[in-house]
Amino acid sequence: MIVVAGEALIDLVPQGAGALATLRPALGGGPYNTAVALGRLGSPTAFCSRTSLDAFGEALLDGLRQAGVDVSAVQRGTEPTTLAVATLDGTGSAAYSFYVDGTADRLFAAPARLPAGTRAVSFGTCSLVLEPGASAYEELMRTAAAQGLFTALDPNIRQGLIPDADAYRARFKSWLPSVSLLKLSEEDARWLGGTPQEWLTSGPSAVVVTRGGDGLTVFTRDGAEHSVPGEKVDVVDTIGAGDTVNAALLHGLSTHDALSPAALAELGAHSWTRLLRYAARAAAITCSRPGAEPPYAAEVGEV
Repeated sequence: MIVVAGEALIDLVPQGAGALATLRPALGGGPYNTAVALGRLGSPTAFCSRTSLDAFGEALLDGLRQAGVDVSAVQRGTEPTTLAVATLDGTGSAAYSFYVDGTADRLFAAPARLPAGTRAVSFGTCSLVLEPGASAYEELMRTAAAQGLFTALDPNIRQGLIPDADAYRARFKSWLPSVSLLKLSEEDARWLGGTPQEWLTSGPSAVVVTRGGDGLTVFTRDGAEHSVPGEKVDVVDTIGAGDTVNAALLHGLSTHDALSPAALAELGAHSWTRLLRYAARAAAITCSRPGAEPPYAAEVGEV
């Protein structure tokens, strides 16, 4: 079982051009998209979060169930669902503005236990920024790592939500001893101001950096570096592409029984190249359709 911990929200995606374009609600949130993608790829998955009792919250849970994701660890509340308004540029890349005050996911509390059979826990995005929930997710990360579970982190920086950049960067560094696999975009890496080699010395067994259409690169603690190119595709938008990479990496590692820091450290060039190509294929499919619509296993092929 892979547990994904973090926010679920509603993306409001513009349909057409102009400031007053119609906004289409879509199920979203980085961790939510990762959980759905994992379920569609066939990994036993559970979602650990807090969602609203409103209509959007119900729709989010329905989306998880349809992907085969266990929602028994989801907390509920009467507060509204977080909204993210997307803005797409000419290449389909998305930027976001958020409506987060008083929303349900901010009041997440660390659970007393994780679902039975949990082997890995994935974290990231807004949930590690917005208090008081951020501290609860951080507590869960440290607890999971202390219990010997595999932990994955995608910080997925949303600068507009971070009031103190230096404080966040320091906090990010404090998470690294509790992280097995760090995945981030090259834009996030630049913003954080460090290098994969520096981060590897602090805890992770591997760091995967995504480069959009140019592909992915993994850096490992033994000094190795392996890259694959991106898959060519007609991009509709990039919403959910990075989250699909998260899911593909975790699914692939699970398939090859490599969900442990020790097993991750033993992967060689062939295994890493195959895994990164799988993640690139999965992300390309997501980019080929509107919104965060990650692929099913049959669409991606074997890992």
